[in-house]
Amino acid sequence: MRPFLFPRQRKKNPPLFLPLCRSSGPDASPSPVKRRSLAEAMATGTPDSQARFGQSVKGLLTEKVNTCGTDVIALTKQVLKGSRSSELLGQAARNMVLQEDAILHSEDSLRKMAIITTHLQYQQEAIQKNVEQSSDLQDQLNHLLK
Repeated sequence: MRPFLFPRQRKKNPPLFLPLCRSSGPDASPSPVKRRSLAEAMATGTPDSQARFGQSVKGLLTEKVNTCGTDVIALTKQVLKGSRSSELLGQAARNMVLQEDAILHSEDSLRKMAIITTHLQYQQEAIQKNVEQSSDLQDQLNHLLK
């Protein structure tokens, strides 16, 4: 069975933060001027750059909230599907127990019918013997009456 993956795990996520300066990467210069902290950038940045930064953070936050919402929906669907599966398995188990009881009851009934059949055969044989004896007795009675 395949493990459950949230939708965000199926696709590659964008980075959670934006670089503060344009020259970031392996070939970027390690000069202290280009590497400023977030607090320094916000304190010394222009209002325009602060607004852009705020909008980008807002966009990332909105995207993150949407992703979490999607994950919660997917998880809820998976839980409901799992609970429905267990309900179906439980119902199948109950039906199986009922069928097993019916089979056991049928076997018991067949055993009883076999016993009854054997008794009826004994009674039939006894009746046949009695009929044969009665015809012999009737012949003897007729012979005596003559």
